Amino acid sequence: MTSHALTSHALTPRRLPAPIGIVAALAVCGVAPAWFVAELFWVGIALAGLGFGLAWLADRASASAGAANTDRTSASASASASASTSTSASARAANADPTAPAAAGTRPPSLLRDLSLVIIGLAVVRTIPLAAALDTPAMIRFTLALGGAVLVPYLVSRYVYRDRSTGFPWRGGGRWGAFHWGWLVAVLVLGWLILPWYFISSGVYQNWPEVTTPDLIARLFVGVGAVGIWDELFFICTVFAVLLRHFPVWAANALQAIVFVSFLWELGYRSWGPVLTIPFALMQGLIFLRTRSLGYVVAVHLLFDAVVFAVLVYAHNPGMPHIFLTAP
Repeated sequence: MTSHALTSHALTPRRLPAPIGIVAALAVCGVAPAWFVAELFWVGIALAGLGFGLAWLADRASASAGAANTDRTSASASASASASTSTSASARAANADPTAPAAAGTRPPSLLRDLSLVIIGLAVVRTIPLAAALDTPAMIRFTLALGGAVLVPYLVSRYVYRDRSTGFPWRGGGRWGAFHWGWLVAVLVLGWLILPWYFISSGVYQNWPEVTTPDLIARLFVGVGAVGIWDELFFICTVFAVLLRHFPVWAANALQAIVFVSFLWELGYRSWGPVLTIPFALMQGLIFLRTRSLGYVVAVHLLFDAVVFAVLVYAHNPGMPHIFLTAP
């Protein structure tokens, strides 16, 4: 899928689908909290199976409804052609259904195929423990697993399903304006005020390794930034993108937030962390739709993560200057 196709599709309003489709997507997205929060592997497998089964039924129902609609359209076009006294081939073409697969040369999106991409990505991530670690083997594992969670669904969508349901529109949306720059400043200020209180008062900073040497501090900087970029590649450009092919914006955004927050929980954002990560996940989805730019949402995330990095270093080194007003 090209970047233009991804963002244009994302901005197209969609009606709420049949309940069976909603339940299918909810079951599949529920795999994330089952695996990353509750750590119940077989519950996640059962939810994935349930979601796939319901998605298959939803696709069949959608195909049947589409076929019935095509039949009605064809019958109406035939009746109009019979009533005309000067029917021609060009007139018949003009009355044809413009959304018919034969005319477009493409097939409608499949909920089963698209939800399978989400599960493929989650399964690749699940191959490694997500506890933060800064040793070289752990960083290599993270690179391979997180990279694979983005790359494998993309390749499956493009070369197996041949529908290009994921994409990476780095520079969509044109030049940055007042909104773009204003939100970047707001993110920096909000992070500076909120994150020190959260990490230190809750003690969750201890979920990250101690960083007391220049080498470890450098590794933490690279790791935090790399995971931040991956978050947007997977949760926005993979999970959110495929859900937008079937659901209205609010539903797709809520579903991707379930997956996003579950991953961050296992990564270390625990205690009352979801109070912060849920709004952040929802805002990233909405900002992506507003800006149509992956580059921009990555910039927002990296600014936020720069504050996370600074707070973690500060929390593990009590002798540092007191630079955070809200730090306990």
